[in-house]
Formats: sequence, C-alpha cells, structure tokens
Amino acid sequence: MSKPRLLLVEDDPALAELLEFRFTAEGYAVSVTPDGDEALLLAQEEAPDLVVLDWMVEGTSGIEVCRRLRRDKATAHVPIIMLTARGAEDDKIRGLETGADDYLTKPFSPRELIARVGAIMRRIRPALAGETISVGDLSLDATAHKVTRRGQVVQLGPTEFRLLKFFMEHPGRVFSRGQLLDAVWGTESEIELRTVDVHIRRLRKGIEIDGAPDPVRTVRSAGYALEAV
Repeated sequence: MSKPRLLLVEDDPALAELLEFRFTAEGYAVSVTPDGDEALLLAQEEAPDLVVLDWMVEGTSGIEVCRRLRRDKATAHVPIIMLTARGAEDDKIRGLETGADDYLTKPFSPRELIARVGAIMRRIRPALAGETISVGDLSLDATAHKVTRRGQVVQLGPTEFRLLKFFMEHPGRVFSRGQLLDAVWGTESEIELRTVDVHIRRLRKGIEIDGAPDPVRTVRSAGYALEAV
C-alpha cells in the first residue's frame, strides 16, 4: 500500500518542521508549504489524501483555500483539519461550515493532531486503497464496482453507486443537497437540487432488502446521512 499523502499548509517554520518530522515518522508522504496559493497548486497537481491547513497563512487565506478545495471536484472529498489561534465559537463554526472536517486551536499537542489525522485516515483509507468499504451491513468494492448487503449483491446505477460510495466514505455525516450535488456530480453540473432527491430514492430502492432497515437517514431542513444498521 502506498504512503498516504498529506498536505501541510503552515507558515510557522518551527511548527511546520516539527509536524513534517512527526508525520513522516508516522509513515506519511508530506508536502509542506507556508502559502495558500501554492497549496492550491500542489493540490491541483496531485490531490492529497488529507490536508492540515492553518487559518492564517501567506497568500490566499486558509479559510479560502478550504472553500476552493471543496469546490474542486478533484479535492471535494479530501478531509481537511484546520489549525488556528482563533478560539471563538463563531470562527470554529465558520471553518466547519466552509468544509473543514475537524478543527484544532493553537497551542495544541502534536500527538493529538496525529491521533485525529490517524482516525480520519483509518476511516477513508480503504476507499483510497481500492479495497472494500463496509458500513453496517453494507459493503462496497470500488475496484469490482460491486455492492453487497447482508451478503446479497444489490444492483445500482452508476450515479447511485457514486452516491453510496461518497456516503460510505463519510458515515454518519449529514450532507445537504448542494454538498451532495458538488461531491457526486461536480460543481460545474447544471443538475437541479431536487434531482438529488430522485437519486436518493433510487439508492434507497436499490439497497432495500427484506427485513433490513433503511440506512439512509433524512434530516429535516439539513439533508441526508448514511447510518450503520
């Protein structure tokens, strides 16, 4: 298995050097930059498996880097952990709403950051490695393009397969229709939001088997999530 690629965007030289050393020792292939504009170029050249992103960096701000990574289809699914000296609740919420998956306020323990990164990588690495992803009684083999539920093969169309794969890479997380549209269809898609509902219904029907509960949860005024059942 290849080393997971980590993009570290941090303009404090001492902290960047420390984190690069620690993550390299943990088996990551680390790219480091203090500049938001260069971070976007590096991510465009080769999408990382995870981004550790400081809020206040040179060039384009960390919050804007996060926003642009989420808009780009190639990096829309990449987990982002934001680092910042900002501790206000509003700033944390803004970072998470922009698309960050986690948030760590300085000063922090490098061990805690490594643990958080490791937890995210354990969740997503099966998908990145082309192996089987399992959530509850659902299993998805991305290489064979096959989905099974309780051992039974279920048939899904290509869009429903991509939708399920995205959900299974982020189990339990609620996504709005707009977020699903961007992630599964791409930001340049002209598909309307209500089309997402149609494909959710098709996905539900496709993975439905006798005696098994519906793992797709509808969250009123928020969107959808996939739960382990």
